[in-house]
Amino acid sequence: MKYLNLRTSKFLFIISLLFSTLFSFSQQNHGKIKGQITTSDGKPAADVNIILKGSKYNTSTNDDGSFELNRVKPNTYTLQVSLNGYETSEQEVRVVENETASLNLQLKVSNKELKEVVISNKKSILSKKTETVARMPLKNLENPQVYNVIHKELMQEQVTIDITTAMRNAPGVVPLNYPSGGFALIFRGFTVGVNARNGMETLSGRSTVGIQNVDRIEVLKGPSGTLFGSSASSFGGVVNLVTKKPFETKSTEITYTGGSYGVNQLTADVNTPLTKDKNVLFRLNVGVNRAKSFLDYGFSNTLSFAPSLTFKATEKLTFNVDAELYNVKSTKPLYPTVAATSGITNPGDIKLDYKKSLVHDDAEAKSSASKAFVQGEYQIADNWKSTTLFSYVSENIDYSYQVLPTWTSPTTATIRATVFGPISSNYTNIQENINGEFSSGIVKHKLLAGVNYRYYTDTFSSTPTPTAPFRTIDVTTNFVPIRKKDIDAVLGTPTIRAGRDEYTFSGYASYVVNIADRISAMGSLRLDSFDRKESGTVAGYKQTSFAPKFGVVYQVIKDQVSIFGNYMSGFQNIAPVTQPDGAQLVLDPLYAIQYESGIKAEIFNKKLSATVSYYNITNDNALIRQSNLVYEQDGKQVSKGYEFELIANPIPGLNITAGYAYNDNRIEKTSDANKAIEGNKAADAPENVANFWASYKLQNSLKGLGAGFGANYVDKSYMSTSNTFYIPSYTILGATVFYEQPTWRIGVKIDNLTNEKYWSTWGAPQAPTTVLANLTFRF
Repeated sequence: MKYLNLRTSKFLFIISLLFSTLFSFSQQNHGKIKGQITTSDGKPAADVNIILKGSKYNTSTNDDGSFELNRVKPNTYTLQVSLNGYETSEQEVRVVENETASLNLQLKVSNKELKEVVISNKKSILSKKTETVARMPLKNLENPQVYNVIHKELMQEQVTIDITTAMRNAPGVVPLNYPSGGFALIFRGFTVGVNARNGMETLSGRSTVGIQNVDRIEVLKGPSGTLFGSSASSFGGVVNLVTKKPFETKSTEITYTGGSYGVNQLTADVNTPLTKDKNVLFRLNVGVNRAKSFLDYGFSNTLSFAPSLTFKATEKLTFNVDAELYNVKSTKPLYPTVAATSGITNPGDIKLDYKKSLVHDDAEAKSSASKAFVQGEYQIADNWKSTTLFSYVSENIDYSYQVLPTWTSPTTATIRATVFGPISSNYTNIQENINGEFSSGIVKHKLLAGVNYRYYTDTFSSTPTPTAPFRTIDVTTNFVPIRKKDIDAVLGTPTIRAGRDEYTFSGYASYVVNIADRISAMGSLRLDSFDRKESGTVAGYKQTSFAPKFGVVYQVIKDQVSIFGNYMSGFQNIAPVTQPDGAQLVLDPLYAIQYESGIKAEIFNKKLSATVSYYNITNDNALIRQSNLVYEQDGKQVSKGYEFELIANPIPGLNITAGYAYNDNRIEKTSDANKAIEGNKAADAPENVANFWASYKLQNSLKGLGAGFGANYVDKSYMSTSNTFYIPSYTILGATVFYEQPTWRIGVKIDNLTNEKYWSTWGAPQAPTTVLANLTFRF
């Protein structure tokens, strides 16, 4: 391991040296432009686009309003700052070989107006600006954690109508749809739920996740228990949905999408100020979707309603209130269980017709999710602010028919079934964050201090699963699919499980020190106190966890290339378990730690963003059930690998997104006498995952006409640590053609161009070639 870390460190040093050498070489025989952009009220103008008219040079301003254009050919240019709806600012600048030209510009727009322009404008796919990842204003190059951002602009270009397709744009990420409802991702060898919204813990355990109200998706890599606790994060990381916010101008966007297998989706995004002084802003996103399955039976109907309100009470105090109502009625995917004597090694061995379902449409599920969020932000002083957050999430399953096939041979399945519901999960969360920045000479300090209170309750009922199959299906015959009435006839009376009643109180702090704008170090710590109350025959328990985090960053080339390293931790609370002799084994929280190092780059005037890193995640107190059915908390699991991300806009109109991840996740130690799984691959952990997407939009004649092409590869994975039944690797290709104008857009997307047969992580067949077309109007 030491040798591997040494080899990795040398590799990263060589790469950073290469970046530095290439950059130094590229500066020769060119000039540079540096400047400062301010608003009409003297404030720094951040995120403003800077263009040299008639050339390929462009960039955007930093948080302090500064910008740089490097490798500019000697000439005289007109530097232009253009904002939609506002007067353009221009200034002439002369670039001389091997010299730096400096200039300052003041926009004819206030800081308040500028923020609204930036919010409503389209974002670059390269942008990684966020305050939710670190819960403080920290640039990507200053942050020792790896994270990916998927913008709504990329989702629109790909005609994305569900979160499954959207998430394939993040390196190493593989989607997973649960048979009982809900959605999760697999990356860095672990399953990660979509359990954060605008940086706040939320819940998506059994309800489908919609994207109609999503502005961007942030994927934080590695154990993130320090800031997000155990409810929002897993050992793989955190997935955070950032929702659309109101802004100060009127805007409406309506989109219709239709296509293969009965897809019909209508969405509307309406934004308007409610008062003349624009202190009260309102935005509403609604979506209706109807779709059939590519199977002979199966469907999904969803309805989403997401209002959002911003109230600027004073110059210092702002409230944001938003809600989301999401209703789903659908059939659930069937995942195969395979008997040991069946001779089946993967889903491809099963002789069921690829487009045929064992279950009829009427064995469906109905669920809803209601979410409410309130944020109050108060500017205490120029560099200090208080953010108070409240969230309430309620998930309700009216009923969910669960069909459980066990394949005893490639042609024969025995059927059992159960019905979940009603199920109710309710989650209340209150959080307070204090953020501050101050300087002492060349040293800058950033501080975050926060507390979080979480209260979770649920009720759960289901019918007992029959111990014996109620039906056997031979798929070589013309069988009749299983109906709802067939299941109802064999099920018993629903039983109610004792509800959970959980309280969690957490306190955390994070401190970042920056020396001479080149070296920064982070130290963070979380104290988490968990208490589950006794309920019925279920014993209560308490656990206390500490989750530290450390990181260091050195900017080899300021604001362009940095090397970083981190130590991150995560934890999961585990209830006591009952041993075969009836004794209770009280457990410690499950811990994991990560060591990671890598390089981040934002170069060529921010036209290329890249990250490469190596990580090692170790969990050495895993709970293992031995062959004699006795539990021991002494297992060891190690997940390690490399990740690479590249996002580029090399020339106007051309966008490239690419990623590759290698992961080796194994059970390294168990105390089981027969060592049956020691050394085996962990479940649901493919070794190699790759993604690619490139698009080009014409810039002159036929401006707005464009096309895109992409590919995703997912390696083979195992469904259990026994490593007997596997999911085959697959490659899916997609392409799009679109024509976009300021007031309308039309696009066509083809997914799975080669009509490849492939299966999800848990063995459900996936759609063949699919065509989607959409039409958008903006006014």
